[in-house]
Amino acid sequence: MKLITAIVKPYRLDEVKTALQELGVHGLTVTEASGYGRQRGHTEVYRGAEYRVDLVPKVRIEVVVEDAAADDVIDAVVRAARTGKIGDGKVWAVPVETVVRVRTGERGPDAL
Repeated sequence: MKLITAIVKPYRLDEVKTALQELGVHGLTVTEASGYGRQRGHTEVYRGAEYRVDLVPKVRIEVVVEDAAADDVIDAVVRAARTGKIGDGKVWAVPVETVVRVRTGERGPDAL
């Protein structure tokens, strides 16, 4: 199994959720996040005063999937989140040793 984590722009969340549902992903976790990558934040003007925004709002999406589905899920997230502009985000996968469904005690793929 793999834990796939994606950091994307907040307004792309609905597109990513739709893409994951079309692949049959049954559950996900979404967390509000903030940070920056190469864009290093940006400057904004408020009431005539310019100020720097160092941490840009993002959302963190996490899903656990079977190894065989990991590449398809990653590709779907990238397609759904891409705008072609700087700050689109990142996606990565890490191995998961054990998953347990708390309600039933099921383990492994049955717990997904």
